[in-house]
Amino acid sequence: MPITQSAKKAVRGSLRKKAFNDSRKRAMKEVIKKIEKISKTDKKEALKMLSSAFAIIDKAAQKNVIKKNNAARKKARLARLTK
Repeated sequence: MPITQSAKKAVRGSLRKKAFNDSRKRAMKEVIKKIEKISKTDKKEALKMLSSAFAIIDKAAQKNVIKKNNAARKKARLARLTK
């Protein structure tokens, strides 16, 4: 447990950041799963969803939730999946 006032404040801040990062990562995973599922049946619908997925993945990389090469890999796999 933190003892000093600044350590307690740092814990509060890190918990807020963790909650925000977790929600961003969860949204990214959900949209990826949704595209993977839809691409098996309807490629055109998956292609429409691709730009929103790219935006979510890019935002996660921009905010350092995932690394940029990880984001590039996820985008490349989704693009290849929807072809």
